[in-house]
Amino acid sequence: MVASSPRALVVDDDAALRTLVRVNLELEGFEVSAAGTYAEAAAAIAGGGFDVVLLDVHLAGRDTNELLEQLRAEGVPVALVTGDAALDVLGDRADAVLAKPFDPFALVEVAQRLARLRP
Repeated sequence: MVASSPRALVVDDDAALRTLVRVNLELEGFEVSAAGTYAEAAAAIAGGGFDVVLLDVHLAGRDTNELLEQLRAEGVPVALVTGDAALDVLGDRADAVLAKPFDPFALVEVAQRLARLRP
């Protein structure tokens, strides 16, 4: 029996960044879905089934706290992706924080580590 690929959701309003993250994760065996707006992210999260979510802190100026709280309540590991300088504050809200710009290898390592947290 072959184990299924880990499922990741990439949430970011920057299309180029979504593509970069998608490609890097897919090369490492992840099945990746992406959302570019708050509404798309909410719909994808409602559908469930993700092993890890990489969530931009701000989507076109909208704070993603509600999405983060929903994911945390469901036990889905979350890595916040941000260009904000206050990384120490964000670290208390998620399983990991990736500062933009990030190293693609670090991105993959974080996603793999968090996906293993999910049973």
